[in-house]
Amino acid sequence: MASVILMKEKKLMDVKLGELPSWILMWDFTPKGTVGACQRGYYRYYNNYVNGKKGSIAGVNMVLAAYMLFSHCLSYKNFKHTQ
Repeated sequence: MASVILMKEKKLMDVKLGELPSWILMWDFTPKGTVGACQRGYYRYYNNYVNGKKGSIAGVNMVLAAYMLFSHCLSYKNFKHTQ
């Protein structure tokens, strides 16, 4: 027998394209919910890449690469006008 999974408990890869808008609307967009989502994302990243069994410099490199890309995007106007 197929078990019934609530829409809120489905992962993104299990959601069908037609169910996507209603699945997104079930998210908690309050400040508390947004902070909780960011906190879960941080702990998931930390536990996977920094504090793993085989922790390496890869997790820190990802953060540095994201920072470099972000700062380049912010200062792109200045780079574009100087060249």
